[in-house]
Amino acid sequence: MSDVAAIEKFVKQYKDLKNEIAKVIVGQDEVVNQILISIFSGGHSLLIGVPGLAKTLMVNTIAQALGLDFKRIQFTPDLMPSDILGSEILDEDRHFKFIKGPIFANIILADEINRTPPKTQAALLEAMQERAVTVAGHHYKLSLPYFVLATQNPIEQEGTYPLPEAQLDRFMFAINLDYPSFEEEVQVVKATTNDEQATVNSLFSAQQIIDFQHLIRRIPVADNVIEYAVSMVGKTRPNSDAASDLVKNYIDWGAGPRASQNLILAAKTHAAINGKFSPDIEDVQAVAYSILRHRIIKNYKAEAEGISENDVIKSLF
Repeated sequence: MSDVAAIEKFVKQYKDLKNEIAKVIVGQDEVVNQILISIFSGGHSLLIGVPGLAKTLMVNTIAQALGLDFKRIQFTPDLMPSDILGSEILDEDRHFKFIKGPIFANIILADEINRTPPKTQAALLEAMQERAVTVAGHHYKLSLPYFVLATQNPIEQEGTYPLPEAQLDRFMFAINLDYPSFEEEVQVVKATTNDEQATVNSLFSAQQIIDFQHLIRRIPVADNVIEYAVSMVGKTRPNSDAASDLVKNYIDWGAGPRASQNLILAAKTHAAINGKFSPDIEDVQAVAYSILRHRIIKNYKAEAEGISENDVIKSLF
């Protein structure tokens, strides 16, 4: 099959996938889009929202519709790295045997990732970057495709450990979830307080998802689009000549090269789901907020004057 025909097939399957997810998830169209873009780009996502916005249900539904193995890890202050990765035990023959932890699945939901200490948060790092884990000197490959979708409550409560910048940078997208509209909330209440259960069908196989990821990487990108993405990321760095006064006054640290890579990959996927065979500058702008939001560090002046990350990113366009 040619790449052009493959993209047309991808567009059709993507629409079916959205309809399947909509059986369970009411509204949140943009959030679902961004999670799926990160999955088909091969990236991880951080979902930020107050409790009760169906973050876990959304991830579970997406995993079902994609036909992938799904595990949920509830992060707590006493969670240990071995609780995630697995551990070695002595079997009845007195041989060490490795018992796999919940990290061995296609989609991992790291629930409330900021509730666990840095040592346990770091256990996810190797898995996210290398798609492998090392336990007791042994290297174990994780089955592909592999995604970490982490949730985080924005309310700074007692006993939270903010994710360090290096770990935030591993997430392709930081996606903000808002409360549903009045009409959506009415729909949610109607759908969840009766005795009917929506069944979600699996529309993809793991291999198909890997094939679509390779297809997206093969999509050509014009040089001017790549230069636009790289210059946009460069403008977030306050010590750069290209930085605006807004960035110089309100930003401590800008985004690194991984942001430029992610902008192009996500723009390719955004173009593909809209039936385009090459991304343009609009595709880069469409994914820029979620990719840059968690990679720019504001200073105290920005906090005091109510300047948000979105204000800074908008100024880069």
